[in-house]
Amino acid sequence: MTADHSHEHDRGLSHDLPTLLSRRRALSVFGGAGLVAALAACAPDATNTADTTSDPSDAPTTGSTDSGSGNNASTSTDEIPEETAGPYPGDGSNGVNVLTESGIVRSDLTKSFGSASGVAEGVPLTIKLKVLNVNNGTSAALAGAAVYLWHCDREGRYSLYSDGVTEENYLRGVQESDADGNVTFTSIYPAAYSGRWPHIHFEVYESLQAATTASSKLRTSQLALPEDVSAQVYATEGYEQSVRNLEQTSLDSDMVFSDGYSLQLAAVNGDVTSGYTATLNVPV
Repeated sequence: MTADHSHEHDRGLSHDLPTLLSRRRALSVFGGAGLVAALAACAPDATNTADTTSDPSDAPTTGSTDSGSGNNASTSTDEIPEETAGPYPGDGSNGVNVLTESGIVRSDLTKSFGSASGVAEGVPLTIKLKVLNVNNGTSAALAGAAVYLWHCDREGRYSLYSDGVTEENYLRGVQESDADGNVTFTSIYPAAYSGRWPHIHFEVYESLQAATTASSKLRTSQLALPEDVSAQVYATEGYEQSVRNLEQTSLDSDMVFSDGYSLQLAAVNGDVTSGYTATLNVPV
């Protein structure tokens, strides 16, 4: 059964208002009238003030290019924006806490673990993030941090929450960053569900122990996937509903990315047959 996602999907007041108040346009909130002004802070930002042309992860790479260079060291000292975790984080902040379960530390997210046995079908996607420590105007690899990453399946459902997959825990996992700040996950390309641009959620923790106890979180953010690659994926079997959903939204109208996405747009290369690789620097 396909989950019914609307524009309210990631907009729960308890999750989103603190996030909106902390975003780049927060100053405008204080000059407005409560929630209306807070929501207005998500209006499209044509200037993309966080844009840094020296950061290779800022430019999307189509499936025909040779390299996704977003995983190289960044010269940007801008931190990746703080975003809402949405209503389906699985980190204990909204019901179930998968982070404390044995088996959550893994790189292959396609299968459920523990007593669950489901497998998420879809076009293969490898996700490579490079965690960077932004401090005193410099940017260096952050070793020993941990990333908890999750996203919806091909039908737009979130494991543990959505009808039909409440007993599954696939497409969720934790990895510790290596000496170069890198983490890698093997997954599938997520759907575009109603009201949201194709995206992937993640949280950065100061250590693996912190992640598996859901404590000492450094950042919550989201990765955006490029339009051209998404269109290629959604033309394949199983993603039919995503074709229309992609056509009905844009990065500039998406409720998360509308105020600037230059630091969150992944570089992606590959093809629908062999799969894709998405890379992104994550400065925190």
